[in-house]
Amino acid sequence: MSKIKRSIRISKYIIYKETFVNYKEYFLSFLGSFIGIGIIALLQSLFLNEFENIFLIGSFGASSVLIYGAVQSPLAQPRNVIGGHILSAIIGVSSFKFLPEIIWVSAPLAVSMSIIIMQFTKTLHPPGGASALIAVTGSAKIKTLGFLYVIFPVLTGSLILLCVAFIFNNCSSYREYPRNNKVVKKIKSKLNITTKPPN
Repeated sequence: MSKIKRSIRISKYIIYKETFVNYKEYFLSFLGSFIGIGIIALLQSLFLNEFENIFLIGSFGASSVLIYGAVQSPLAQPRNVIGGHILSAIIGVSSFKFLPEIIWVSAPLAVSMSIIIMQFTKTLHPPGGASALIAVTGSAKIKTLGFLYVIFPVLTGSLILLCVAFIFNNCSSYREYPRNNKVVKKIKSKLNITTKPPN
């Protein structure tokens, strides 16, 4: 009987933990991603032609899911975000320049090589694969950027997303970004915010 009661208690605890909804965390994820992507979209609309979507590339949407929604994930840390995007963008542009007319080779080559390089350099960031692919399959304007694509939009947009993440991902006692960062811990201790493990 005691084993059954113990099993019921454990089950209740697990179900509670799995279904626990922390609305503040969800709101911070929403707000961070909204402002991060919003700044990039605003710069796109202010300074670039509305028909040439150069700055607001799809891989930033995927990065936002990790940076704001999976804060503690190793794949969402700044080294991975910057390194993954930059290295993948370089590989994507190189693949397009090397084989511009053979997309069935240049596109998979860009993605596959970017995965290997990110693994080798410990900068694995899944949206980096999209940055590599966009360099090969993007609009004519993106292709004409050449290696400038690495700086603008890839590096610039990644830095904007990270700057916003540093603010919103440290507004809660359940969040710490970057993960295991001593500076963040010192700031939170001065503000009397105790870091709790994520749910």
